[in-house]
Amino acid sequence: FLRFSPYPFLTLFQFRTKGTMSGSGDSNIFMDCVQQNGDSNTTLILQCVSDAYQSSQERNSANLNSFFMVVCGAMIFFMQTGFAMLCAGSVRLKNVQNTMLKNLLDACGAALAFFLVGYAFAFGGDDEEDSSSRKTFLGTTDFASVGSSSALWFFQYTFSATSVTIVAGTLAERCQMAAYLCYSVVLAGIIYPVVAHSVWSHSGFLSRTNDDPFMGSGVIDFAGSGVVHLTGGLIALYATLILGPRRGRFYDAQGEPLETPKPFPGHSVALQLLGTMVLWFGWFGFNPGSALLLPGNDTFGQVAANAAVSTALSGATGGISALFTNLWIEERKTGEAKFVIGMAMNGALSGLVAITAGCAFMEPGMAIVTGCVAGWLYMWSSSFLVRVKIDDAVDAIPVHMVNGAWGLLSTGFFASPRKLELAYGNADHPGLFYSFKNGGVDAALLLNQVSALLFIVGWTLFTMLPFFIWLNYRGWLRADSLEELVGLDVSYHGGISGGSKDGVKKEYVEAYNRHKNSIRRRGNHSGSSSRQTSNISSTEKLWRSSWGASECGTHVDGSDPGRDQDAVMEEGVKEHDLPRDAIAK
Repeated sequence: FLRFSPYPFLTLFQFRTKGTMSGSGDSNIFMDCVQQNGDSNTTLILQCVSDAYQSSQERNSANLNSFFMVVCGAMIFFMQTGFAMLCAGSVRLKNVQNTMLKNLLDACGAALAFFLVGYAFAFGGDDEEDSSSRKTFLGTTDFASVGSSSALWFFQYTFSATSVTIVAGTLAERCQMAAYLCYSVVLAGIIYPVVAHSVWSHSGFLSRTNDDPFMGSGVIDFAGSGVVHLTGGLIALYATLILGPRRGRFYDAQGEPLETPKPFPGHSVALQLLGTMVLWFGWFGFNPGSALLLPGNDTFGQVAANAAVSTALSGATGGISALFTNLWIEERKTGEAKFVIGMAMNGALSGLVAITAGCAFMEPGMAIVTGCVAGWLYMWSSSFLVRVKIDDAVDAIPVHMVNGAWGLLSTGFFASPRKLELAYGNADHPGLFYSFKNGGVDAALLLNQVSALLFIVGWTLFTMLPFFIWLNYRGWLRADSLEELVGLDVSYHGGISGGSKDGVKKEYVEAYNRHKNSIRRRGNHSGSSSRQTSNISSTEKLWRSSWGASECGTHVDGSDPGRDQDAVMEEGVKEHDLPRDAIAK
């Protein structure tokens, strides 16, 4: 046929394969193969055409994979907008600019830190052929590099930035900029990458894709309930334990516990709701997009669809369970039913966090159970934090830490053998619930999930708790009392956005400015030295003696918490030119 009537065959391949072999629009597979093998050897020509067409398909598949990875990464990066809106709406107006800037700096600092060292620690060497045959604590190649795939680097960078920004909301309204920059870079460049390497890298000691997975199964954390959310939530907990609560939240001016904690409602519920919906949208890049990372899997589209369904169901159930359970409790306590929108928003986010680990491996019913429990866990843990006087401005700890842990565990309980087979090609160790159905008890996966949880807790505790203690010792962690009273927008950014004072009296701002100018004139304000506890000014000592250094009854200057407040006021009026009502406040 080729020798005596080549034209129909030639026309067919010119139509179907033009420009697919060498990348040139003027070439086609058939003519290239004829030139390479001559027109007399039919077998070689057909083999050449087959190989070239397969190679072309692989290149197209790789290009599409990279393109969709960038698209999903962009959706995840858009979650930074949601975090910023949620945090801004949850704080008082006098701290909005500061909170928004910190969210912006998350993305900036994480990009540089992840490029310089973070990617290397997390995934350096993963493109080597023998990467899955060894186990390492962290990667050692590709420093200051994007590795072999720019799309993969970008996708993983957006995950690291998400982990960093979780901490921002918890510390809102009282954390210094220097401290924020320090821990953002450390988290994105060192802490998060070690966790990501252990669970997601081919050579990670907990990785499921390693040739010798941990306990024969390896950890399943499909999109990061543990790697991203639990890590960020734990660090937020350590930070707020050292930082302390906002002034007046749990203690009065004399350092005595308040009978009822004082609520600090955010200035905009609209921003909070919009931020929640933006985050939910981004989660559909976060969870289904992770299917693109499955090694050599031809069913990633079905896996992504399963992840999207579970994500929608768990988020919805979390919001419903938190809203109506709180409604029932309020009605029983007060006799009046209240629909609290904050419960619905944070319940939905809790459900999304919890399903992130097992979204691709749970049947719809189990996703609903996971989301329902997540909503209840959020309610309980949020209330518990208030009882133990831990101040979380946006409830990031209950949402991300508690439900990140639940996400790991729920995967160990509910991972479906059918969906494990679809994603990984085997279902040797399904969730504990399904092992009962099969007539046995297989807890290998659950034990792996518990091991991952303990590793993340241990690693972050060992590294970040001492780091925050050191920042606090240096005086770089907490803003001083005057700055906190007038708002960080005034003290760091020159004024409150929109001109509204949000309850900040004009004399407070004037007193703060006089205090700052007085220190500058005396030459004691050099760089950030006014914010270091080793150089506390007399006015700062006065202010802290009124409030209590850590609001637990101990003053910085060693004075008695019950010292005469009238004497404090007279000292301020006389020596520091402060208005009486500012000192009383």
